[in-house]
Amino acid sequence: MIADLPLPFLAKRTVARRLLSNRSALAAIALLLVIIIPCVAAPAFAPYDPSVQPDIIGLRSQGPTAAHPFGTDPFSRDVLSRVLYGGRVSLAVALVATLVSITLGTAYGAIAGFAGGAVEAVMMRILDALLSIPRLLLLIAIFAAWRQLPLAGFVGIIGLTGWYGLSRIVRGQVLAIKGEEFVVSARALGAGRARILLKHILPNILTPVIVAAALGVGHVILLEAGLSYLGIGVQQPEPSWGNIIQDGSDQIAGLWWISFFPGMAIVLTVMAFNVLGDALREALQPRHMGAE
Repeated sequence: MIADLPLPFLAKRTVARRLLSNRSALAAIALLLVIIIPCVAAPAFAPYDPSVQPDIIGLRSQGPTAAHPFGTDPFSRDVLSRVLYGGRVSLAVALVATLVSITLGTAYGAIAGFAGGAVEAVMMRILDALLSIPRLLLLIAIFAAWRQLPLAGFVGIIGLTGWYGLSRIVRGQVLAIKGEEFVVSARALGAGRARILLKHILPNILTPVIVAAALGVGHVILLEAGLSYLGIGVQQPEPSWGNIIQDGSDQIAGLWWISFFPGMAIVLTVMAFNVLGDALREALQPRHMGAE
């Protein structure tokens, strides 16, 4: 099991030391910093305004040059600037949507597992019904029907449809831990149900939640890119990595740079989050902690 021992008993310094001694984790963190910092501070790093069309004739569809390292698109816009600003949008969508999913999944699974009985049975049947609906098809249907959905609504819907799997994991962890001696002792000392759940159980099931968060960010980046590529995600002229790829998709052979650079940003970012998620799983494994 992922959490055989309560997380508070795991030495935080040991977890950090194990994570920082993992070369793959360090490489992933370094790569994420290289990508995230310029995107977050896009106004300082981007050489041009991402929406400005300075010379629709003279600068359109130029390959990488010293003035435009990532080239320009058919509207003469600088691709590097659009990748940086688009990364800020894509990363913000991924982080906020993942936070929504993690919060809902943890709360739902914890309540179901702790309540037990008929409450748990009803909640899990509802979850089974939700899991039976393919998420991607549901999102495509929603966004195709509601084309003028604002960015906040787009993020909210992605977050509200991404918590089902985590809730199952959390429920299983709660079921495994709620019979442990420290929980029974807290109940015997008069602790209320809410206090037991919030103070004694939830802190001890954080390992799968943390790992799911790291992996979930990469998944949402891919999901947003796919939806934006299809034209039903982040809408132009707001750049995102997905709709920048779509800008060059119909001329990929001749204007390869338009899709290549945002595509590489997606690949590297998702890969780094996945590697970091695996490293966090290993660092938080209690059996490793006991071996230290």
